[in-house]
Amino acid sequence: MSDRGADPDDPHAGQPIRTAGASSEEATAAVVLVHGRGARADGMLQFAREFHRDGVRYVAPQARRGTWYPNRFVAPIEQNQPYLDSALSHLGRALAAARSGGLPAEKVTLVGFSQGACLVSEFVARTPRRYGGVVLLSGGLIGEDGTDFDHAGDVDEMPFFLGVSDDDPHIPMSRAEETVGVYERLGADVRFDRYEGRGHGIFEEEIEYLRALVDDVTE
Repeated sequence: MSDRGADPDDPHAGQPIRTAGASSEEATAAVVLVHGRGARADGMLQFAREFHRDGVRYVAPQARRGTWYPNRFVAPIEQNQPYLDSALSHLGRALAAARSGGLPAEKVTLVGFSQGACLVSEFVARTPRRYGGVVLLSGGLIGEDGTDFDHAGDVDEMPFFLGVSDDDPHIPMSRAEETVGVYERLGADVRFDRYEGRGHGIFEEEIEYLRALVDDVTE
């Protein structure tokens, strides 16, 4: 895939937003799904089949060249610019697409895997409000070691899930713990699953949590 025509200051501008499930006019809830590094939005829509419910609109933004930002999420933020700011803007557009039929934020769940989970974590922490839920599948807040995560606001007991393995080569457990601490301070209803020896992936417990959460949000 060529970068020809890309805005160097906003590299994800113009990238597609894929949808599945209910139409915006008929949806009673929505799930925004954010893919990991080197992946595709269509793959996240396929993943959504694991917890599909009638009446739910599924929305998945696509990163340019499959990557939201070039360096690790624990690199200094300036080393991931302007890609990070562009990615956050594109996620905002996906959220607007999820709500285009008039859904309140409380009916929209945000789900991310790996790099996508980091992006979701950062997006909600920067502009806190109550969504239907936030589900981080192996991810955490973005910034180098020693970052002062001084986010302020109130997510009003929003369901929040973070799952990570103790041997994940990409997500340090310490950053997962910091992220959970921030969301606890923001007033989330937190579930933090620490796995042993599973590496980097999506696990059955997480899919079960998603099924229950989507059921709750669609009621």
